[in-house]
Amino acid sequence: MSQAYQDLLIELGTEELPPKALLKLSQAFQQGVEQGLKSAELSFDVIRAYATPRRLALVISKLQTQQDDLTVERRGPAVTAAFDEDGNPTKALQGFARSCGVDVDDLETMQTDKGAWLIFKQQQKGAETASLLPDIIQQSLNALPIPKRMRWGDLPGEFVRPVHWLVVLLGDDVVPVNLLGVNSDRFTVGHRFHHPQPIRISTPMTYAPQLESEGHVMVDYEARKQAIHGQVNELAASLGGDAVINPDLLDEVTGLVEWPVALAGNFAPRFLELPAEALISSMEGHQKYFAVRAKNGDLLPHFITICNIASQDPAQVIAGNERVILPRLSDAAFFWETDRKLPLAQRQEQLKTIVFQNKLGTVYDKSQRVAALAASIAQQMGSEAQLAERAALLAKCDLVTEMVGEFPELQGIMGRYYAQLDGEHADVAEALDEQYRPRFAGDDLPQTATGIAVSLAEKLDTIVGLFGIGQPPSGVKDPFALRRAALGVLRIIIENKLSLDLSRLVTEAANNFVDILTEDEVTTQVMQYFYDRLRGYVIDQGAKADEYESVLAVSPTQPLDFMQRMKAVAEFRKLEQAESLAAGNKRIGNILRKNEAEQEGLSVDTNLLAEPAEKALADQVVAAQHALKPLYSASDYAGVLNYLAGMRETIDAFFEQVMVMSDDEAVRNNRLALLNQTRALFLGVADISCLQE
Repeated sequence: MSQAYQDLLIELGTEELPPKALLKLSQAFQQGVEQGLKSAELSFDVIRAYATPRRLALVISKLQTQQDDLTVERRGPAVTAAFDEDGNPTKALQGFARSCGVDVDDLETMQTDKGAWLIFKQQQKGAETASLLPDIIQQSLNALPIPKRMRWGDLPGEFVRPVHWLVVLLGDDVVPVNLLGVNSDRFTVGHRFHHPQPIRISTPMTYAPQLESEGHVMVDYEARKQAIHGQVNELAASLGGDAVINPDLLDEVTGLVEWPVALAGNFAPRFLELPAEALISSMEGHQKYFAVRAKNGDLLPHFITICNIASQDPAQVIAGNERVILPRLSDAAFFWETDRKLPLAQRQEQLKTIVFQNKLGTVYDKSQRVAALAASIAQQMGSEAQLAERAALLAKCDLVTEMVGEFPELQGIMGRYYAQLDGEHADVAEALDEQYRPRFAGDDLPQTATGIAVSLAEKLDTIVGLFGIGQPPSGVKDPFALRRAALGVLRIIIENKLSLDLSRLVTEAANNFVDILTEDEVTTQVMQYFYDRLRGYVIDQGAKADEYESVLAVSPTQPLDFMQRMKAVAEFRKLEQAESLAAGNKRIGNILRKNEAEQEGLSVDTNLLAEPAEKALADQVVAAQHALKPLYSASDYAGVLNYLAGMRETIDAFFEQVMVMSDDEAVRNNRLALLNQTRALFLGVADISCLQE
């Protein structure tokens, strides 16, 4: 039969959904329905999600209106077992026919390589899509990522917010569905204030245009987000500045409104004496306002708010927002003035009252450990250890200030401001902010030597401490953000080109925990964790997995050195000799592993070299050992591998002409020693036998 297709609309109307979760809920709803349709083997063209504070909706174009018919086939007994000597059906055949609900004569015979079999074939009509939709929608709603569901009234079911209407249209027809105590219909509701009356949806494809033109609702989340972005930028430009658009705030505001209208307001210029970050945090966190910067980067005494209504008297709306922001900024000014009365250094004692982690002590204890490690790191970097130690001791002092207590996202930033006011060294003040970098993927790294030392020390202390008490990250649980911290350590060392030995730093960090750590071989565990993070980092940079494995095999403990080796291996594999040398190294490795006991303490005895091919290899090995010393000293790994590439013909000739496993034990051991020296030349960079073709 020819298949029919119709467009489908699903809309769930609710009370205001959580704005920060709106996009995630919408995406999950789309994925759930999409998976349900695919599991039911219903084809469709495009599925498009819509989301506003009061609705989750999907429009699916060209949805198959009925499942394809299926031919169901059941195999019965073999023909040889189906009839007796007189040609009458056996009990096995009769039982099979009864189970299929047909007579024996209705069965067919199927020929196979193993003989003939009786089979039953039946055409099974595909189910109507409309009959499958209620379960598909229900399962999708059940799977939404809602941490805490709620009930309302005496209605059945639970959801994130009370549900008030449901639209399910397949083509022109309403699909009868009852979900969460609500029956489906074709009527939706417009904007809560502009158009609270019902709106009759004509077809699924007119859903979005109808709501926008009749209902004053922009249901397309991305279109609404872009409209807000454009309005905010346009309004900021009219104020002579640029809007400060925090992506998270933009998402949240998009989840708060259905009909966005941007309005600008003002606040007293005296508040501009406060740090810009404090003003922005107050505007964004409390009021969901966008700040405005002048072209030179200074804040302007303006804000932009997004209303959910096109007011007939916008001046009144603006005045109301200006009244609301005044006490908020006044609070920030009070915090600023109060905090400045006590220097950061005098707040250290207060850190003894804040527990970092039950087994690892207080924030004060952590500061002492971090200070010792930061000083050591600074010394290894050739910078001033005293500055790093001072910065680490002050690093967490802003946690007990009024400003950071109100705006936790300002930790470090306020520390920098307060340290500057206290007359601390400029690098110390900057380090208080830089200690948290990188705060997220792709974030800037600390740039000052003092900031680098403190940032590394702070992250290493946390990682080593938690591993040391047996609390590493597990699955999706990572409450102390150790994955981000580990990647941050690697990025700081590699991208700042620091020749720091990570194993040494981890050991030093572990030694700072006196009688606290309970796990054995903490350094080994932590280093393996760093290697795992490094693997992800280099793969993201475009490296190949086998290149990483080849370097990992020799376990360099300096991340920068690790990357230099990987770069050399990537260049080496482009050479025409690479494939042959990789195979040769693999062969050498296999031989040496099988004869490991015979290699101990062996050296090459030139008097036992009989074959021209082994003499040639021995000569090249000796020459390479001398020639490569300056290259290794300069970490010129590409130069090392380029040099070794010239040994391909000699190594190939050795395997073609020399029997390694000679019956003469002395000769055999001498050849094993020669292979050991040959392989050691390559292992000075990486194990190239790991490279795949």
